[in-house]
Amino acid sequence: MVLGSPKPEEIPLTWIQPGTTVLNCSHEFLSGKVGCDSPGAHFSGPTEEDVSVLAAALRIQNVVSSGRRWLREQQHRSWRLHCLKLQPLSPVPSDIEISRGQTPKAVNVLAKEIGLLADEIEIYGRNKAKVRLSVLERLKNQADGKYVLVAGITPTPLGEGKSTVTIGLVQALTAHLNVNSFACLRQPSQGPTFGVKGGAAGGGYAQVIPMEEFNLHLTGDIHAITAANNLLAAAIDTRILHENTQTDKALYNRLVPLVNGVREFSEIQLARLKKLGINKTDPSTLTEEEMCQFARLNIDPSTITWQRVLDTNDRFLRKITIGQASTEKGYSRQAQFDIAVASEIMAVLALTDSLTDMKERLGRMVVASDKGGQPVTADGLGVTGALTVLMKDAIKPNLMQTLEGTPVFVHAGPFANIAHGNSSVLADKIALKLVGEEGFVVTEAGFGADIGMEKFFNIKCRASGLVPNVVVLVATVRALKMHGGGPSVTAGVPLKKEYTEENIQLVADGCCNLQKQIQITQLFGVPVVVALNVFKTDTRAEIDLVCELAKQAGAFDAVPCYHWSVGGRGSVDLARAVREAASQRSRFQFLYEVQLPIVKKIRTIAQAVYGAKDIELSPEAQSKIDRYTQQGFGNLPICMAKTHLSLSHQPDKKGVPRDFILPISDVRASIGAGFIYPLVGTMSTMPGLPTRPCFYDIDLDTETEQVKGLF
Repeated sequence: MVLGSPKPEEIPLTWIQPGTTVLNCSHEFLSGKVGCDSPGAHFSGPTEEDVSVLAAALRIQNVVSSGRRWLREQQHRSWRLHCLKLQPLSPVPSDIEISRGQTPKAVNVLAKEIGLLADEIEIYGRNKAKVRLSVLERLKNQADGKYVLVAGITPTPLGEGKSTVTIGLVQALTAHLNVNSFACLRQPSQGPTFGVKGGAAGGGYAQVIPMEEFNLHLTGDIHAITAANNLLAAAIDTRILHENTQTDKALYNRLVPLVNGVREFSEIQLARLKKLGINKTDPSTLTEEEMCQFARLNIDPSTITWQRVLDTNDRFLRKITIGQASTEKGYSRQAQFDIAVASEIMAVLALTDSLTDMKERLGRMVVASDKGGQPVTADGLGVTGALTVLMKDAIKPNLMQTLEGTPVFVHAGPFANIAHGNSSVLADKIALKLVGEEGFVVTEAGFGADIGMEKFFNIKCRASGLVPNVVVLVATVRALKMHGGGPSVTAGVPLKKEYTEENIQLVADGCCNLQKQIQITQLFGVPVVVALNVFKTDTRAEIDLVCELAKQAGAFDAVPCYHWSVGGRGSVDLARAVREAASQRSRFQFLYEVQLPIVKKIRTIAQAVYGAKDIELSPEAQSKIDRYTQQGFGNLPICMAKTHLSLSHQPDKKGVPRDFILPISDVRASIGAGFIYPLVGTMSTMPGLPTRPCFYDIDLDTETEQVKGLF
């Protein structure tokens, strides 16, 4: 407040609020005639300053300038991105050699270039940072960019390069077409990294760097998930043990202990009382019946669905017996370990949109049923707050960069069979704000379009409220030849000559799978651009044939891509096609309404997406469906757990299988994440190591501390 009135005594003192800075330049003060009734005389506090009129004017001008600068920082502005130059070599070196040959920008420099403020990032070393969710509030009025999903045809066991296409596309958009773009990728599990698949940072001259950091630990998100998951697992068995070995009164007194002579309920215990319909807050006022009702969860051990997890492929933990020590007083049961990314907590992380929402989802997770058939949740066990504390940093997306210095979010990596297999909603939402209305966010779905894309649309888009503009469908001549009747493809085994020599007939026959996946995309009303990921053994005739047949099948465009060998420059045609397709009006629609019965939703996916004649439910699957419906979970979307190697449930059935009955062996629920997942056949959630795992080639140079042989 500036006091410059010739009659300051007429200014009400109520105008001057506590904490206000008062610049007193009144005529009376400057002439030495300040009276006892002037506001300046009465105003006391550390924020009063006596200044001249000119000084006050300069102060006001500074405030206005600071306000304008702050306002500019809150609004989106075009990136001034310094892209990194590539010098591709031929033959193309190994991924780790290419990664190591490029010097990434410091991550704080990258963050500033894309419009992040200094207090919106938490730096982890030189090359990666976490981004705080506060950026969403700052940019809430900023229009979203275009939303692009990269999916694929039914792959070979070697994978067809969806991550590589994703990176190549954003490198082309930003480094070569000067369009703001962001890649959003899943974080890889340590299991495949040390198993048979290797890294997941892309490949060749289209990858995330440094690839060692991308593939190893990153910022510890998967470790946080592992810790939270196993805390909940320990809480389940511990609670059963204590309920089995204590009286109602002893159990109650230990759950609500005397502290300095006083018993008090914790916040989560009060929530449990409210859920039970007990409207009391004083622990001493509960009746014996209410104490028993509060203290006993009465978990039925045979219904426990929550498993322990480990981020290592260890087949010998697929079935274990816990509780064999004498200290467990005879309480033992059969249990198992899953790979860490199969934890429901990972799926929760991927689908949440805020810290509050994540806490609510964690609390809703159902871990078992009680002996009366009612669900037992993490909230009931009293562990929700602790889980949230362990996950408070993991919720923030991880910022990295491509070989050409364009931004990448690496966040969440849910198992693509029993979960939806897509990176996080939060990463996509933040990226869409940062790129601006004319920019592009390119995210990747797991496995083929029949699995990853279908789940992206029906589960992730429902959770996020985001509407996709374009699907990029990745195909390879290699995979099409396999679908056309070529010999089996096995990881670690040299390819047969059918895959290394021109064979037009195999390609033509195999394009049925590509055509089917295009049709699946069209079910959702989204334009599709086919990206043919070109290998050095592909011939011009094979490439032209695939592109022609794709367009005949309804693709908006079909483009050969060479990003693996030359970087973003090799995907400029793809980037242009995606821009043009994104300008089309979106007619996106869901495949089904969630209010439909569970069985009808399963049948819709089986028939419309996979091409099945019908479904067949096992008695156990039908029993679970009845239970989940009775418990009030029938209105959740469906997350089919099926092999990714075929449109059907049989991995060896290539091309487009027809007239098959899809067997549903079991049905499970991820209530916190928010979906029901039917199991099609047997589904392993703990991969095993092959005879010769990747770890044979991985080593550390102890002098330079460089990782060798990662990929």
